[in-house]
Amino acid sequence: MQGIADRLRRASLWQRLALLLFPALLVVTGLELWMTRHDALAAANAAYDRSLLGALKSIDANISTASGGLSVELPYTMFEFFELTASGQVFFRVATSDGLVELGSADLPAPPAELKMGVPAFYDATYFGEAVRLAAYRRDLDRAPAGSSGRSVLIQVGESTRSRQEFSARFVRSAALRDGLVLALLLCGTAIALAAALRPLSRLAREVQARTPDDLTRIAETDLPAEVRPLVAAVNQQMSRTQDLVTQQRQFLDDASHQLRTHLTTLQMQADYAKREQDPVQVQAALDALGTEIGRATRSAQQLLALGRSDTVAVEPAEFDLAALLREVAVDLLPLARAKRIDLGIHAPAPEFFAVADRGLMREALGNLVANAIAYTPAEGTITLFAAGDAAGWSLNVEDDGPGLSEEERTALGQRFRRGARAGKGGFGLGLAIARSIAQRHRGELRLEAREAGTGLHAIIWWPRPAAG
Repeated sequence: MQGIADRLRRASLWQRLALLLFPALLVVTGLELWMTRHDALAAANAAYDRSLLGALKSIDANISTASGGLSVELPYTMFEFFELTASGQVFFRVATSDGLVELGSADLPAPPAELKMGVPAFYDATYFGEAVRLAAYRRDLDRAPAGSSGRSVLIQVGESTRSRQEFSARFVRSAALRDGLVLALLLCGTAIALAAALRPLSRLAREVQARTPDDLTRIAETDLPAEVRPLVAAVNQQMSRTQDLVTQQRQFLDDASHQLRTHLTTLQMQADYAKREQDPVQVQAALDALGTEIGRATRSAQQLLALGRSDTVAVEPAEFDLAALLREVAVDLLPLARAKRIDLGIHAPAPEFFAVADRGLMREALGNLVANAIAYTPAEGTITLFAAGDAAGWSLNVEDDGPGLSEEERTALGQRFRRGARAGKGGFGLGLAIARSIAQRHRGELRLEAREAGTGLHAIIWWPRPAAG
């Protein structure tokens, strides 16, 4: 069975239908032939048994006890005709119930069961090594024959079953030829119908094969079988998603190449200026600017790599401590906050606050939000990190008292290389895009809201609890 299952998995649609349909048709044909043989035997027995019954009644009509004994006048003409139709020898027996008076073949096989008076019975038996069909009949006599106490007589007539078997064999052979022809016609018709039904699929395959690698337009669903249309619709939906992803990646590559090219051009210009300058003070200033630009280029490259990773890396959710994550990110970015004399603090609902997500990705998202907050919060400002959770999901929050954003900017920000109106020279518009991408990979979202009190921005990464089961 395992071999058949493996063969079915590897087979084409034609081969699958052949492996499934042909054995089923053979079984049905075999069953039909068995039923035909059974019906043929029943029909032959019904026809030939009428002849047996006629011979039985003819003998019964010629039994007489008028002479005091038991006499039978055999209808020899009828027996000759009976032997011709039976294609073999015919046997008979007439006996009283006590067995003292017996005519014909005394050793004919007895009926298998007790006979009902006046009701003929038919049964099969073997007589001298030959299969025979017998009819038996018992009735009451007008009077017992002389010297016998039997008041009933048993009449048996038998014939060879050779003619019945020959008739049944001819009938079954004819049925087998007919069924074989029907099976062949059915297979041919099925093959023709299947070829006609699969023609739209062949056309679809040729159409897809003829496409160029960058052709992601929808596949036409016209002239396709209703059973195939859901598959084509699903393929079109996947192609639409792929097209959106390709467009997004192309836009990302264009923006990233522009961003990196700007850095490289700036570095080249600063290096050329440093080589031409003779004043040591100006050379040092150029080198300082060169170092600053290298730092910006490094930061830009790191964010680009993080953004690409957030889009493609597999999400591996696991339980982790949100409070520990807040402390870890705060410690990592504390030197940047101290450089601007910013009060960077954390607040957790409990010393240990567990959630389910990809910890590495969430750390990347939270780190970008905090770095953004440090970049845009003025000196001696305040930034607070905290976590929250309820029955629906969890959230990581970064709140600052900086200049904040307008409602239009909060709606637009989070797109790649999109920056706010107050963004300084050091930003690239990627931090929020990274956080939003990671939130969406967790079936969540990035929310940018105004602080409830005072100026500033409240950035929230929210994601739902995993489905039960």
